[in-house]
Amino acid sequence: MATKHHFLQAAACAVSVAAALPAPAFGQNAEAEGRYAALAAQERQKAGDPAFDYALGLAASDAGHYGEAIVALQRVLARQPDNAPARAELARAYALAGDIDTARAQFATVVDDPTIPDPVRQRFTGFVRQFDRQIKGGGSDVSGFAEASFGHDSNINSATQLTSITIPLFAALGPGTLGNNARAQKDEYYDLSGGVSAVSAVGRQDRVFGSLLGNVRDNLDSAAFDQASLTGTAGFAHTFANRDVASLSAQVQKYWLGHAGFRTAFGAIGQYTHMLDGGKALSASVQYTRFDYDRDPLRDADRFAVGLGLAARQFSINLIGGHEETRAQAGDAESNTFAGASAGAEVQIAPKVAVVGGVAFDLRRYDRADLLFMRKRHDERIDLTAAVKIAVLPRLFLQPKATWSRNWSNIALYDHERWTVQAGARFEF
Repeated sequence: MATKHHFLQAAACAVSVAAALPAPAFGQNAEAEGRYAALAAQERQKAGDPAFDYALGLAASDAGHYGEAIVALQRVLARQPDNAPARAELARAYALAGDIDTARAQFATVVDDPTIPDPVRQRFTGFVRQFDRQIKGGGSDVSGFAEASFGHDSNINSATQLTSITIPLFAALGPGTLGNNARAQKDEYYDLSGGVSAVSAVGRQDRVFGSLLGNVRDNLDSAAFDQASLTGTAGFAHTFANRDVASLSAQVQKYWLGHAGFRTAFGAIGQYTHMLDGGKALSASVQYTRFDYDRDPLRDADRFAVGLGLAARQFSINLIGGHEETRAQAGDAESNTFAGASAGAEVQIAPKVAVVGGVAFDLRRYDRADLLFMRKRHDERIDLTAAVKIAVLPRLFLQPKATWSRNWSNIALYDHERWTVQAGARFEF
């Protein structure tokens, strides 16, 4: 019969199960691999010895060779069916391999052993409950945020700094003076935003999700460029045995400018995410969006895009490219092909302080010549963001932020620079 020491040892080994489930590569390192290789070299001569097979199974699990671990530990149990430490390690190997049904059954068998000390039984019972929750799909979760900020914007309408320009079509008349709304305007503003998202399991590997995000930005002196938006998303996600995730979602957005409806957008997004070691994820997506403009039907368009992304705990990198085609031929000067890249990072520099930064680049090439300027529009844009995130309470953050944008265009009307500074508070739940 196994001793109390052996049971405690098995419990200590099994502690890693919970952490290992989302990361099958957990525990792989050079030392574990070396220990496994040394024992595996002796397997032909010593297989069938319960002590050797137990050591081999433990080393194989630690080194990530879960199939070999399962075989070795099954040999132990074939000779010693009541060996609870071996059964616990077998359950751990199954869990690491992704077979939580069998892992749950093996742990439940260990829990039923009356010789197990109570602290060990309680820990194993916790694993069983954890597996039950995973088998049912993980339950439901709701999260969200609310944010308020106040700041200064050097160019609320993203317009040129020029006061006059020459339009080639009317060049004989000389330069034309731009109206106020066509020239850069500065103003102070306040910004309110909030969102809520929910996910619910409908099976072990299937989930439905949804979110609602709203934003209001009012300028203190210029209501013509006040903005607001409301975005809703709903979708379905499936998790594969290797932890990869495929999702399909629908999205709709309403955008207001100057307190009047400006644009409605709706579409669909398909995404596949491949999980990498170290908490990283690589994703690929395809997206279709239809734009309907309330006051400018010639700009109504269909947008197709593909994207790639790499996300980690402290940074993310994204690439996107695609084409936007107006549905009316008369508006084809607004059709364009685009490509972009962005990167962001959040680095903690003190227990309650993190530095946040981001950079984005966007390139657009328009299909046809602008009717007034008689040339195809070419734009390149860069956006920089820097912020400090300060935790004043566990869920409340202060976040001063500065942004700078520069759009270079071969048509002077669209060439502009913009910067903002703001301070705000964010509550997360």
